[in-house]
Amino acid sequence: MADQFAASMASVEPGSVPALRWEEPPEGPVLVVLDQRRLPAEEVELVCTDVPALVDAVRTLAVRGAPLLGIAGAYGVALAAVRGFDVVEAADLLAHARPTAVNLAYGVRRALGAYEKALKDGSGPARAAAATLAEARALHREDAEASARMAAHGLALLEELVPGGGFRVLTHCNTGALVSGGEGTALAVAGAAHRVGRLRRLWVDETRPLLQGARLTAYEAARAGMAYTLLADNAAGSLFAAGEVDAVLIGADRIAADGSVANKVGSYPLAVLARYHHVPFLVVAPVTTVDLDTSAGSEIEVEQRPGHEITEFTVVPPGAGAEPGTGVPVAPLGTQAYNPAFDVTPPELVTAIVTENGVVSPVTRAGLAELCGRSQRGSGSEPA
Repeated sequence: MADQFAASMASVEPGSVPALRWEEPPEGPVLVVLDQRRLPAEEVELVCTDVPALVDAVRTLAVRGAPLLGIAGAYGVALAAVRGFDVVEAADLLAHARPTAVNLAYGVRRALGAYEKALKDGSGPARAAAATLAEARALHREDAEASARMAAHGLALLEELVPGGGFRVLTHCNTGALVSGGEGTALAVAGAAHRVGRLRRLWVDETRPLLQGARLTAYEAARAGMAYTLLADNAAGSLFAAGEVDAVLIGADRIAADGSVANKVGSYPLAVLARYHHVPFLVVAPVTTVDLDTSAGSEIEVEQRPGHEITEFTVVPPGAGAEPGTGVPVAPLGTQAYNPAFDVTPPELVTAIVTENGVVSPVTRAGLAELCGRSQRGSGSEPA
């Protein structure tokens, strides 16, 4: 790797560090990302000076979350262009850093397309690099705007589905500002409900094995002053049985053309529980997460994570400098582990998919195609 990370403690108040930002110090442009592996204990920023460093940040989950991965991918291509590296090679590295989240490749394609168009139109390398950076910044801005619209659509849908009182919402993994250019996806809906006094309780799945719920969602909920309670993933069933959940809100890393939803592993069991207990199961994700080229959920490639994330417990989250064998063993030596990063929920278990351009309910292939068609035409914001 040409350049490793340069890491420094954030010198600002807790909770004010953005998940990702572009900076141009005297020594050259860099992409600065908040190291999410170290939250909530400390806010440490990683300074990526080249694409291999950013790819490492993506693979080790220092930067994560579908919308933010798209933004990071676009800025990564811009970083290669501005610093004079091989842009096509950089784009290929970034697009394949993680296989399941479709937004990563989308952001890379957009930035690369801007670069190649500028060259085709006769621009030199410097102007082509500037066009690439402008495209990355545009994607960043669009994601923030999409987040606000998703929150509004999601809140309206919650008020329709759960009338007459405060919402008790269960969420899984992390879907807030840490995964977005704005306030997030599913957690942005909870945040909107909180601001109008309608969020009675946010139930936060800890999200094993990397604890994105415990470490990240609880961190964001505490900062926002939400009423929240953390629970072990396998305690969710007892909450449903006790009638303590009014709705489930999750994000998505990829939505197939048939409406199947790939999200952090543990989402599918929640959908099954929600269906049995007649609780709405809502997926909140930008339109860019819908992959019409993937026909069905069975075609989604599910990332398999290292087994030591399950067989060992580490004080430092796996990936943040922890190597196999350095944690406390919680299984016999040599134990094989099944550790998919995601699972796939079939469309019949999804009550609605909430996007920035409207709501699809019921979730059907035709409904998703129509929503995406309207989005490409740049019109429409009503439910499909």
